[in-house]
Amino acid sequence: MPPSVRAELSYLDPRSAVRRLFIARGASVATEGTEQHVVAVRDGRGVQDSFRLDVQGFEIAQHRSAVADFTDQVELETRYVPEVCRFVQERLGADLVLSRGWELRRSTAPGEHGAQPPAAGVHVDYAPEHVPGMVARAHARAFPDDPGFRRAVVTSTWRVFSPPPQDWPLALCDFRTLADDDGAPTTAYFVDAVPDDPFGPVEHLRPVGSSWKIRHNPAHQWWYFPEMTRDEVLLIKLGDTDRSVAWAAPHAAFPDPTVHGAVPRYSIEFRTFAYFR
Repeated sequence: MPPSVRAELSYLDPRSAVRRLFIARGASVATEGTEQHVVAVRDGRGVQDSFRLDVQGFEIAQHRSAVADFTDQVELETRYVPEVCRFVQERLGADLVLSRGWELRRSTAPGEHGAQPPAAGVHVDYAPEHVPGMVARAHARAFPDDPGFRRAVVTSTWRVFSPPPQDWPLALCDFRTLADDDGAPTTAYFVDAVPDDPFGPVEHLRPVGSSWKIRHNPAHQWWYFPEMTRDEVLLIKLGDTDRSVAWAAPHAAFPDPTVHGAVPRYSIEFRTFAYFR
């Protein structure tokens, strides 16, 4: 049995009726209630080659980037976008890969460089019912002359660019331990500033997406990969139009209670849509 740490994860309170997420520069606020549950998070390092995107919903891979500064917007656009799209296309064997942009996260001073704090709530970035229409609309806009696709896979390529050991690693849930009714959708809004009353009217705002927040299930099995370096990435499934395989991996950041001398975790997540004809 791999070693594990005991970590407190923030799950969705099943009594939450209003589920909204407001995202501003360097800050965010969610309306749903949460429940804290202590879970065992297994160290995946000793078995890291056994994880598969279509089985557990995530995998770890070596990937050296030519980017020198992950906070440089120009370098990210000119180097990292084609770099990650090429990596995802080759790794998945897709015909087309579409960039959906990146997000920086910092466990300290998250507002710097437009970053967000670590995402501590257990979630999947996109609600499953939102995925088919989302990928179809994106395909039509980006590839208007393409005849179409039979499958689309949504992933996040997640990389730490601060040195190990990090204070807030990422926990990933094995898809095979997830029940269909473990999640509920949350509507997301981008705003200039978080609202004074997040439960107030939102008719004047345009929703930008729908994420999936996860309720606690004692059957969930959690994994993490401590002391990641900038030359490796986690590839995380966020959605898949093929529901016969793992179609999502819930995940959450957590403060590692066992690490000593940890440095703040700086990371970049890069979302892509991969299309198969």
